[in-house]
Amino acid sequence: MKRIVFLLFILIIGCKSDPKNEQQQEVVTRERQAFTEVEIDLLLEDSISIRAIEVMGQDLAFAGSNGAYGIYNSAKDEVRVSRQQYDSIAPEFRAVAGTSEDFFMLSVANPALLYKTGDSGQMELVYKEEGGKVFYDAMTFWNDKEGIAMGDPVEDCLSVIITRDGGKSWNKLPCDQLPEAAEGEAAFAASNANIAVEGEKAWILSGGARSRVYFTPNKGKTWEVFDTPLVQGKSTQGGYAMDFYDEQQGVIIGGDYTAPEENTANKALTTDGGKTWNLIADGQDPGYKSSVRYVPGGDGKEMVVVGFTGISYSKDAGQSWKELSPEGFYTIRFLNDSVAYAAGKNRLAKLKFR
Repeated sequence: MKRIVFLLFILIIGCKSDPKNEQQQEVVTRERQAFTEVEIDLLLEDSISIRAIEVMGQDLAFAGSNGAYGIYNSAKDEVRVSRQQYDSIAPEFRAVAGTSEDFFMLSVANPALLYKTGDSGQMELVYKEEGGKVFYDAMTFWNDKEGIAMGDPVEDCLSVIITRDGGKSWNKLPCDQLPEAAEGEAAFAASNANIAVEGEKAWILSGGARSRVYFTPNKGKTWEVFDTPLVQGKSTQGGYAMDFYDEQQGVIIGGDYTAPEENTANKALTTDGGKTWNLIADGQDPGYKSSVRYVPGGDGKEMVVVGFTGISYSKDAGQSWKELSPEGFYTIRFLNDSVAYAAGKNRLAKLKFR
C-alpha cells in the first residue's frame, strides 16, 4: 500500500507569527486564579517516546522515538503520525523547533540528523554530523532566520550549531568561540528544554559533573558561562530544563532521575539574566522534574513542572509547590494561560488547568 505522505509543511504554513511564541498564544485577559487541578485529555496513545513538542498556532508538532513525527490538528481533533528513515536507521528525535514556514527535528546519537520541511512536503536533511561522541539535546529559533541547537561535547566545548538562513544550512561553532567544558559536563535530552531565547539573547543549561548556564547576548557571537547551585557531580545529576519569562527572570530545574524523590538543590531562580542563581523550595517537593514552563500571563510568578513523577504548580515564583497530578510526562508547552500540551512515554495530551 502506498504510504501516505505527511504534508506537515502545508499544515503548519502561516500558523505562527513568532517562532518562540508558544507561551504567548491567546493569553486570555482575566483575573488570575491559582490553579487547583488539571484535566488530562489524551490525544495519542502509541508506542512512541515523545520528549520534544512545538506549538504551531493552535496545533502541535512533535517528534520522538523510532523515527516518528507528526502533528495534532486541533480543528479536526486529529493526530497524524509519519516515520522518517535514514538508510536502515530509525532516528530518535528529542529536539524540535519551528518558524512561520518550517518545522525542524533533530536526532540524538550518531549520526546526528537535522531535518526540515521541504517544498514537496517531505522532510529534507539539512545537517548531519558523525562521531562517537555526537549527541544533540535541544533546539530553538530566535526568529524565522536564526536558530540554534546544542549538544554534548565532542571536543573541549559543548556542541553548538547555528543557522542564519532559516534552517537551510547549519554551522558548528569552533571551541575557540565557546567556554571550555568541564570534565564530565554534558546535557540531558530530556524535554528539548536546555535552551531558552529572549530577544537576541540565549541561555544553554548543562548538567552532569558540572551544571552551568552558558549565555550569549548576541545570538551566538560571544559567550560566557555562569555557575549554578544545582546538585551536580554525577552523570545523572544537574539541570534538565530551563525557561525564561523575560530577559531577567528565569528558572532551572532538574535533580537526579535515578533518585527522583530527592528534592534538595534541584530548583533555582535568576532575576539578573542568568548571572546568578538562587535555590528555591530547597528540601521541598517537587523532586526531579524534566520540564519547566512559566504560565503565560502569570507575571513570572506562576510555573508548571512535569516529569515521569507527575505535574506540579507554583503560584509564587517557585517558593512553594502543589502537586496537581501524579500522571507522568516528559515535556510541556503552553498554548495559552490555562491550556498546555504535554508528551511522554507512549502518549501525547492536552492539559487544561483550572
